[in-house]
Amino acid sequence: MTDKTAIITGAARGIGLATARLLSERGWRVVLADIDAEELDRVAPTVPGACAIACDVSDPDQVASLIAGAVDWSGRIDALVNNAGIADFRPIGETDLATWRRIMAVNLDGVFLCSQAAIPHLARSEGAIVNVASISGLRASTLRVAYGTSKAAVIHLTRQQAAELGQQGIRANCVAPGPVDTKLALAVHSPAIRAAYHDAIPLNRYGNEAEIAQAIAFLCSDQASYVTGQVLAVDGGFEATGVGLPALRLGN
Repeated sequence: MTDKTAIITGAARGIGLATARLLSERGWRVVLADIDAEELDRVAPTVPGACAIACDVSDPDQVASLIAGAVDWSGRIDALVNNAGIADFRPIGETDLATWRRIMAVNLDGVFLCSQAAIPHLARSEGAIVNVASISGLRASTLRVAYGTSKAAVIHLTRQQAAELGQQGIRANCVAPGPVDTKLALAVHSPAIRAAYHDAIPLNRYGNEAEIAQAIAFLCSDQASYVTGQVLAVDGGFEATGVGLPALRLGN
């Protein structure tokens, strides 16, 4: 097989599914991976020619099966998009160890395990790893002790991957989405929270899944052939503003 192939974790919905559809439109063969087998089977037919493999990315045996299944199906791996993740929002004092470890297992261990298993195949294709972190890995916030810490670790893991795997021709980069209009955000962000985000983001709006997918697809592509070890915040300028308080901006 000569068609480029990408594995996308957390592909049953949201950013992962949007990325799968975009890459498919651009001629890639796509492997959709997700722990939600039922939803995965429902959406897979919407991605032409895709292969769907149910996988818990925190389980080394399931990850090994995912990589083996992808190679059996396509014969190659050119890009790995580590998008699978879970969130938890509670104060530090109320974050129990089981919750902390589950967040780390999926958000951090999953990236490590999938990347490690894919290395031999990515080295053959001189492929790319794209890890999906979050603006919460760049900027601290309340109620995100486990989630934010896991995403900050993903950002540093990306740099470790770039430093070590570059000699094998493998690029590793990270996308850090800001607030995105997903079903989860619509469910948990109150009108007051949405208004506050709009005020704090220079573009004055949430992003959408397709916009994040565009950034991921770029980093997977040959157009980014000399880009590695980078963190691309796709956030409407949110991270760049730092202490640029809305009240100060409005006074300009």
